[in-house]
Amino acid sequence: MKETLKQAHWRRGIASVIKGIAKFGLRRPFTPGAPFLVVWNYTWACNLRCKHCYASAGPKPRPEELSTREALRVVRELADAGVTIIAFSGGEPLMRKDIYKVLELAKDYGMYTALATNGTLITKEVARKLKELDLFYVEISIDGANPETHDAFRGIPGAFERAMRGVKNCVEVGLWTQVAMTLTKMNVSELPALIDLCEEVGVKGITCFNFVPTGRGIFIVDNDLSPKEREETLRLMLGEVLKGRKLQVVSTAPQYARVALQVEAALRSGKELIVPAHFWNPRFTKAVVGISEFIGGCGAGRFYCAIDPDGTITPCVFMPVSVGNVRKDDFEEIWETCPVFWDLRDRDKLKPHCGECEFRYVCGGCRARAYGYFGDYLAPDPGCVNNMDAWERLRSGARTKVEVMA
Repeated sequence: MKETLKQAHWRRGIASVIKGIAKFGLRRPFTPGAPFLVVWNYTWACNLRCKHCYASAGPKPRPEELSTREALRVVRELADAGVTIIAFSGGEPLMRKDIYKVLELAKDYGMYTALATNGTLITKEVARKLKELDLFYVEISIDGANPETHDAFRGIPGAFERAMRGVKNCVEVGLWTQVAMTLTKMNVSELPALIDLCEEVGVKGITCFNFVPTGRGIFIVDNDLSPKEREETLRLMLGEVLKGRKLQVVSTAPQYARVALQVEAALRSGKELIVPAHFWNPRFTKAVVGISEFIGGCGAGRFYCAIDPDGTITPCVFMPVSVGNVRKDDFEEIWETCPVFWDLRDRDKLKPHCGECEFRYVCGGCRARAYGYFGDYLAPDPGCVNNMDAWERLRSGARTKVEVMA
C-alpha cells in the first residue's frame, strides 16, 4: 500500500473517493468527487472514414477546435478538479501534433493518460515517444479478425494491416495495449478469432464497445445487435474470461455485470465472483459482492464525462447532450451541480423497464443508447433482453429520434 500511495494517480483516485463521500454521500451507485475518467475528443480530424464514427470526423480539423494554449489550460483545470485519468480520443488524436505537449503536461500533473486511436499512425518512433510519456494505456480499434471486415468498417483499404502494425509497435516497446471492437451484425461472429489474435500478439485486453446510433452510426442502425444477440455475445465474453485468458475481455455494455452475476450464481462454484466494469473485471468474494452496486454499470455523468474538440462538455462521447463548455464554464462546478449529471446518477429516475429492474444499480442500461434511439437519456436501453418490448417497438416501425435524423 505504501508503494501504491507513492503514485500520484492513485492518490488522486483515493482523494476523489473521499471527496465524493463528503460531497455526495455514500450513494448507490457511487459518484466520486471528480470524474475518474474524462474522455477528451481532441480533434475532429481523422485519416479514416469509419461507418460508426460518433464524432462524424473528417480529413481536417475544424476551426472551432481548442487551440494548444486553451488545451493546456484545460489540462490544468482538470488536474485542479481532481480528475484521475484523461483519455485522448477523436477523430484521431495523433492528427494533431500538439498532442505530445498536452500529454506531457497531464503526466506532470500526476494524471494517468491514455490514447484511443485507430493505430494507423503509430510507427515505432511514435510508440517509443508515447512510452517515454508514461502513457497508462493505448487502445487501438480493430473491428474484425479479417482485414476485409475491418477495412470495410473503417472505410480505407489497408487499414487493418496498418492498425495491426501499430498494435505490435506498442506491444514491442512495453506499452499497455488494448484493442477496441465495436460489435455489430457485420463483425460479431469474428469476436472469438479476434480474442485469439489479440492474445497471440501480446495485447493486454480487448474492450467490446456497444454500438450506439449517433454520428455516422445512425446510417447503419440496422446492423445493431438484437437483445438476444447481445446477451449471447456477453455470455460468450464471460466464458472467455472464466477460461483464464491471459488478456482482459471487457465490455462497455452495462448488462455485462448483470450477465456475470446471473451466470456465476447459476454455476455456484468458486469463492470469488467476477463483476465486470467498463474497463476492468474486478473479482469479489461472495460475501462482499454487493459492492457491485456501488461500481454501478453505466458511468455516464457519474464516473466519467467527455469533452468535445471545441470544449463542449457532455455526459458521454456517445451522448451529444451539451452541459457546458470549458471555454466559459467551471468544470468542477458542472460536475457537482449539473442537473443532467444528477439525473444520470439516480437510477430510480429511469423509465421502465430499466428503472424497475432488480439489476438497475449494477447495470442501469446504456444511457447513450437510450438517448440515441429515443432522444431521452432516461428511456429504456432497447438492447437488453429485459427490454424486449422496447426493441419490438423499434422493429415494428415506431418513429424514433434515429429515424427522424436519418
